[in-house]
Amino acid sequence: MADTETTQTGATAQAGYAHPEVLVDTQWVAQHIDDPNVRIVEADEDPLLYEAVGHIRNAVKLDWHTDAQDPTARDFVNREGFAALMSRYGISNDTIVVFYGDKNNWYAAYSYWLFKLYGHRDARIMDGGRTKWEAEAREYIKDTPSFMPTQYHAGERDLTIRAFRRQVEDQLEQDGAALVDVRSPDEYTGRLTHMVNYPQEGAQRGGHIPGAQNIPWATAANADGTFKSTEELRTIYGNKGITPDRDVITYCRIGERSAHTWFVLTQLLGYPSVRNYDGSWTEWGNLVAAPIAKGENPK
Repeated sequence: MADTETTQTGATAQAGYAHPEVLVDTQWVAQHIDDPNVRIVEADEDPLLYEAVGHIRNAVKLDWHTDAQDPTARDFVNREGFAALMSRYGISNDTIVVFYGDKNNWYAAYSYWLFKLYGHRDARIMDGGRTKWEAEAREYIKDTPSFMPTQYHAGERDLTIRAFRRQVEDQLEQDGAALVDVRSPDEYTGRLTHMVNYPQEGAQRGGHIPGAQNIPWATAANADGTFKSTEELRTIYGNKGITPDRDVITYCRIGERSAHTWFVLTQLLGYPSVRNYDGSWTEWGNLVAAPIAKGENPK
């Protein structure tokens, strides 16, 4: 059996995260590419990268548009669908799953959150994602790997890490609760309903949930795609009143960027009570009579 202990080097080792085992560096991944106890999963905002540019050898592709979505309801695949996906990837319940992707591991963190929603025990993220792997001139290939199917047993959804509309409404009435809008400032203020240079669709109204603090998700990453240190992250969120003693809900447009912030708050900073509202602005911005605020961050 290959040695699958987590090892860390460089900034990752020095960052002082609450759960440092959830991050592995590029060297660790390079050393475990052929480890049968490890499955590498690429999840990108741009799903064409895997085939067109290439991917890490033995990495499987998770396409959020096709693999993770319920075909009828606006929801994720159910337990049976998730188990079937794991079987297809050759993932068993004790497999170490390592995620990586483009754009500061945006969809990699979303995938991590989904796997935790279904109770997968050992999930990790390759710190720096595609950006760091490419900067180090490491190998990509275009061959698609195949693995023997497994008998995966998915757990019940862990709803302690997921928020629904009702819980957001309750949050607005609670003292000490906190909402984090991780979208761009223009989306937050209501000037846009989607990110810059993307189609403006998905919501009837722009703005933000009243009382939410705007802390764009990418502020948690360094220029090389790695996560910032604990000290830097505590300052970023603490300066906006997002502290570990509060019940926190993160949201964006459809829940993917806010999953990245959920990962930072729970796994790196150790906040005990954080939920990702994946309905996010495409739900809230379309609700009849829902309270909406516009303008800059509240003081």
